[in-house]
Amino acid sequence: MSRIALIAGQGLLAPAVAACLDDPLIYALEGFAPEGLAATPFRLERLVPFLDDLHDRGVTRVVFAGAIRRPRLDPEAFDPRTAQLVPRILTAMQSGDDAALRTVLDIFEENDLTICSIREIAPDLIPAAGVLTGQPTDADKRDMHRASQILAQTGPLDLGQGAVVAQGLCLALETLPGTAAMLDFAARHADLRPNPTGARGVLFKAPKPGQDLRIDLPTLGPDSVDQAAAAGLAGLTWAAGQVILLDRAEMVRRAEAAGLFLWAVDASEVAQG
Repeated sequence: MSRIALIAGQGLLAPAVAACLDDPLIYALEGFAPEGLAATPFRLERLVPFLDDLHDRGVTRVVFAGAIRRPRLDPEAFDPRTAQLVPRILTAMQSGDDAALRTVLDIFEENDLTICSIREIAPDLIPAAGVLTGQPTDADKRDMHRASQILAQTGPLDLGQGAVVAQGLCLALETLPGTAAMLDFAARHADLRPNPTGARGVLFKAPKPGQDLRIDLPTLGPDSVDQAAAAGLAGLTWAAGQVILLDRAEMVRRAEAAGLFLWAVDASEVAQG
């Protein structure tokens, strides 16, 4: 019988995806166990035996969900077959997160495992185009477009998946520390807006140009709304059909309470890289 394996990372996404699956086998890279979800650990240094074990358990499909960081590799822990992949893995890791993820996907597929996207497994987590609550102004729309232009240019450099723009100026750009750190930075520099009574600014999230959409989609959740409110922003915007919302109902509730809008932006309005 064919089974699906969930490779779970940290955060709330993995439990949300697990809830959409029927009896999945759940695994996590050692050191990155998901909260509130029982997962069998595995090590990258023993990747090939892990893939063999998936086959032995009847797994044919794999879905990745949740956050991980690049693990520290122990040269002495590699088994002989995985050791043959070391030059390939290390080269990819040195080339950036996107290259590393693509290499991992390639290795899984070369071992006859199909990679499923979150959009296939849990489509309700990824909203289509439209305003969920509130109403962006023309100035907010201009700031969204500016932010999408910035991401279209920085994406090929393998930076983050988010930017904060207010009054046409970039207040913060997402890098390795993540969305929360970006919004905290924007909050601490909110006084840089040229017009204190002008447009408050927006957060925009989108995958990097050319990113494999089966893995590492941008994610927003209720905490993102709180952090955007603390940064004095007018709303959260994202590329429709390409960003995961965790607990959409709670995001809407908090946005309405804080007076923020939530807008899934149609692809025709998003700058392309």
